[in-house]
Amino acid sequence: MIGAAAKNVLADNALDFVFGYTVGLDISDRDLQKSEKQFGRCKSFDSYTPIGPFVYSDVDVSDLGLELCQNGGVRQHARTSQMIYSVAEIVSFASRSLTLLPGDVILTGTPSGVGPIRAGDELEAKIDNWPPLRSRVVNAQ
Repeated sequence: MIGAAAKNVLADNALDFVFGYTVGLDISDRDLQKSEKQFGRCKSFDSYTPIGPFVYSDVDVSDLGLELCQNGGVRQHARTSQMIYSVAEIVSFASRSLTLLPGDVILTGTPSGVGPIRAGDELEAKIDNWPPLRSRVVNAQ
């Protein structure tokens, strides 16, 4: 989560603009994504990007475990040390295109294991021993 306005920052000082870190679920409607050229709508429905439940600051995120469980079974597992780009590089890159503002959230990517979710599924996203983000999938009203 961004803590101070950032524009055209260098990777060397990009972490100075980071307030903290949290868990997030990047939900996409894959059927819609396949049928439309623009991906914006497939990620933009109500409840599609839950985050939380806590924001941690002053944390070394260079090698933390990431895990997503679906209905109690591990669906995704990776470590932040496996990321292609560091958090500092990602913040720097994003700040070249747009001004990052306090409260902005950058999702850093998705480990392998992406798959369908259905109404009734229970999702639990975890970073190391942080409190997990728990979500239940429901159909839109």
